[in-house]
Amino acid sequence: MVDEDVNDLELISIIGFDGTTIRGLNAHPDGLHFVYALGCKVVVQNWKTKHQKTFSGHTNVISAIDVSPNGKYIASGQISQMGFKAPVILWSFETSQLVSKYDIHKVRVESVAFTCDSKCLISLGGLDDSNIIVWNIEKEEVLCGVTASRGTSGNAALLCCTNLRGQCFVTGGEGTLRVWKVIADTKQAEAVDVKFGLIKRHIISMVIDELDVFAFCGTTTGDIVKIKLNYDADIDVLDPAATPILLGCFGKYIGKKRLVTGEEPARYSQGVTALCLLPSDMEGRIVVGAGDGTVELVKELKTVTFPEPSAIRKVKMLSLPQLLVLKSTNVNAAPTSLLLVQTTVFIGTMLSEIFTVDLETFEVKLHVTCHRHSIYDIAFPHEYSEVFATCSKDDIRVWNTETSLELLRITVPNFTCTCIQFACDGKSIVSGWNDGKIRAFTPQTGRLIYEIHNAHSKGVTAVAITTCGLQVVSGGGEGQVRVWKITPTYQKLQGILQEHKSSVSCIQISSSDTEAVSVSLDGSCVIWDIVKLARKRSLFANTQFMGVCYHPSGVQIVTTGSDRKIGYWELYDASLIREIEGSRSSGLNAVDITRDGERIVTGGNDQCVKVWNYHKGNPTHVGADHAGAVTAARFSPDNRYIVSVTSDGGIFLWKSPYITLPLQESWQSARCSSRSTRSTCSEQAEQQGKLAAEREVEEHAASARSAQGSKDGGIHETRLEQCICNGTAKSVGTPDIGGMLKRNGMPKRGGTTKSNGTPKSGGTTKSNGTPNNSQGTSSGKL
Repeated sequence: MVDEDVNDLELISIIGFDGTTIRGLNAHPDGLHFVYALGCKVVVQNWKTKHQKTFSGHTNVISAIDVSPNGKYIASGQISQMGFKAPVILWSFETSQLVSKYDIHKVRVESVAFTCDSKCLISLGGLDDSNIIVWNIEKEEVLCGVTASRGTSGNAALLCCTNLRGQCFVTGGEGTLRVWKVIADTKQAEAVDVKFGLIKRHIISMVIDELDVFAFCGTTTGDIVKIKLNYDADIDVLDPAATPILLGCFGKYIGKKRLVTGEEPARYSQGVTALCLLPSDMEGRIVVGAGDGTVELVKELKTVTFPEPSAIRKVKMLSLPQLLVLKSTNVNAAPTSLLLVQTTVFIGTMLSEIFTVDLETFEVKLHVTCHRHSIYDIAFPHEYSEVFATCSKDDIRVWNTETSLELLRITVPNFTCTCIQFACDGKSIVSGWNDGKIRAFTPQTGRLIYEIHNAHSKGVTAVAITTCGLQVVSGGGEGQVRVWKITPTYQKLQGILQEHKSSVSCIQISSSDTEAVSVSLDGSCVIWDIVKLARKRSLFANTQFMGVCYHPSGVQIVTTGSDRKIGYWELYDASLIREIEGSRSSGLNAVDITRDGERIVTGGNDQCVKVWNYHKGNPTHVGADHAGAVTAARFSPDNRYIVSVTSDGGIFLWKSPYITLPLQESWQSARCSSRSTRSTCSEQAEQQGKLAAEREVEEHAASARSAQGSKDGGIHETRLEQCICNGTAKSVGTPDIGGMLKRNGMPKRGGTTKSNGTPKSGGTTKSNGTPNNSQGTSSGKL
C-alpha cells in the first residue's frame, strides 16, 4: 500500500505575542505589517488582512528584534543556555529566508538595532557578554566589536541608533549612558560618556529626535532624562562638537509656577518603560508609557520657575516639573513598545496585549490578547465549534473560533488551572486547579457555579465529565482517580480509584458513560468501570503516558507518551495491536481523533502537529510553525479546524484538511460489530434514550428556575446553553458569548474569586470536602 504524501497544514491564525521583549513590537516602514516575537519564531502580520507568516531559525526564546529603516531586513537575537553562544539572525522581509547569522554573544542578546542607512546591524550582549558587535550587512562580516561599558560604570541594557548619522548610536543602562561612533577604516568604535554628576539613573527606554539634537531616556526613577547630544550641523561630522550633557531629569508639572526648595514633582509610578517621540510638526510632544500602565501625551514646558542653582545642588536626585500632561489613559500593564503609525499609537504591553490609541481622542482599543505562560489544555463545547476554551497559569479564556477574539476571561488569583472541560449541555466549564479544587463556571459570564474542595491532595491534573452531566471523573497529582456525583444542589464523592503511582496526565470517558480510561506518568493506563467503581483492565508500557482518547467505535484506545510512540490498544483484552513512531526526536504530549475515527492528530516537544491516517498509520499533514512545545491539540467538533497550543502561550488555528462531517450511523454500527462490545444496537439505543430523558428533565428544571427570574440574565443564558447543546445555533442565531466585549474591545474579566479561592457566595465545605447545599442552589444551572 502506497503511503500518502505528507503535506503542510494551512495556518489560519496565530493568537500570541511576546510582550515581555523590550521594543518587541515593530512596525514595517510600509505601515501595513507588524513584526514581533513569539517564543522562538518571528511573526510578521498584515494588520489589515490579519495574514501571518513565521520565520524559523532560532532554537530558544527571542529576546530582541528590530526592522531595518528601508524595510528589507529583520534582525532578531535569542537567549541560550549558560555557557552557549546566543546567535543573531538577519532575515529577508520579502523572502522570509535567513540572510546571515553570527554566534558571537554569550548566553543572551540584549538588544539589536539597524543603523539609519540600513548598512549595519548593531547588537548588544547581556550581562554575561557586555559586548557590542557591529555587523556589515553587505559583506556579511563583523565590522568591529567592543566592550559596551567600563568596569566602573553599570551594565548597558539597550541601544538606540541616530536618525541622520549611520555610524553613530547611543547605549544606556544601569548608571551608564554613552554616545558611540563607528570608524569603518580602522574597524573600531569610540565612545563618549554623558556626565551625570551626582545624579544616578537606571535607563530602561530611549528615543532620539529626528535631527539628532536631543535624546530622551526613561528611567526606573519615574522621570525622563533629557540629553543634548551636541552634534555638529554637518551630518558628515561624527564627533560631537562638545561633550554630551545632561539638561535635566523631568517630572510631571503639578500646577505650581514656582517650586519650594527641595520640593519634588510628580513622577511616573514603576518607572518609564517606553517612549515615543512625535514629529516636530506636532510641537515635539512625547507619548510616555509607565510601569503601572499609564500612557500619557506630554509636552515640555519652558516657563516654570525653578529654585536657585545652589539650592538644586543641595537636593539629591531632584527632578524638575517640565512635563505638562495633555491627555492620559491606562492599559493596565507596563508598555514595552510604543509605535507611531500616522495618527495612531500602537502599544505592546507586558501582559502580551496590543492596544491602539488615537492621538486626537486618546481612546484605547484592544486588538490582540493572549496567554503569557504555557497553555495546558483545550476544550470545545459538545458538538459546537464556534468557540473554544484554553487554560494557562493565570486564567481560563474563551475564544471565538472565526475571529480569534477573546470573549471571556476567568481568573482565580494565585492559582493555576491545569485542565478544563465543557459540560455536554453547555451550561458549565468544569476545571481543575493546582490548589486541589474542582471549579465550575458559566461559559457566558464566568460566574462560579460550584466548587469542590479538597478534590485531590496534590492538585487536579485531569478532568472529564459524562454526557449526561451527572458525573465528573478527576485525576490528581497523587495518582488517584475520583468519581463525583454532580446534582443541582450538591456535589458528592462516589468513589476513589487507586491504581496509578504517579500523576494522572489525561482522562477520557467513553460515549456510553459507563467506563473511563486514565493514563499516568508512571507508564500505566487503566480502564475503569465508573458505574461499579472498579478497575476493568490495565496496561503498562515503558513510557510516561501523556495523552489518551477513545476511538469512536468504542473498541480501541490511542495513547501517546514520552517514548515518541502512538499506541493502538484493544479494549477487550488490553493488548497492543499497533505501535507507530510519532516523532523522531521527542515525546508526544497530545492526541485527538475525529468523530468518524479516520484521522488522529498528535503534538509534541518537536514543535510539530501531525495529522495521521488512522488505518494506514502514516502522517498525511504536518504543521511546523509552532514557537514552542505543543502541549495540547484538538479537532473541532465539525472537523473544520485543528487547534493546537504551545508552552510559550501561543494558540495556533489550522484549517483541517478533512472537513466532511462524519455520519453517526457509521461508527455506531462499527461499535456494535466489535468483539469487545457485548451489548447490541437496540440495547445501546435504549440506554441513550434513558440518558436523553434525564437530560430533558434537567433542561425543564433549569428552564423553570430561569423563568422565576435570575439576577444575571438566566433566561438568555439557558437559551444559549440549549443552542450549544443541540448544535442549532445557526437556526436560532449565533450565541451572544461575544456580547461580553466592551466597546473598547476589552474582554470581560469574569469569574474572579477571592485570593484564597473562596467563592463570593460564601459556601463552606463539610468535613468530607463536600460543599453545602446553599452554594449549589445559588447557581441553579446543574
